[in-house]
Amino acid sequence: MKVPANQFADTVEAYRQLGIPLLEHSESHASFDFGPIRLHIDKAAGLRQSQVWLELITSDAGAAAALVAAQGFKRCDEVEPLPDGYSGFWVMNPAAIVHLVSEQE
Repeated sequence: MKVPANQFADTVEAYRQLGIPLLEHSESHASFDFGPIRLHIDKAAGLRQSQVWLELITSDAGAAAALVAAQGFKRCDEVEPLPDGYSGFWVMNPAAIVHLVSEQE
């Protein structure tokens, strides 16, 4: 979840008050344990409203790239830089929802 900078602290605190286990927290990022998934909250300077971004985990990024392209997803690697050597990429579905496709063993 990308949230405007002025809403970040209140959003993190709201999830903490619900009793959801906090895994990581910094001035610009927090992660919560949602059972089989993890909720990442990022402070996003310049955003006016929150956005939900999703992550897809794959064991083969090349095959995943072909599959998502065939389903109408467009590459959008410019949305946010990934670390050097990261095996993954950004795509946007036809409804403009951003997804990080990450290769993990």
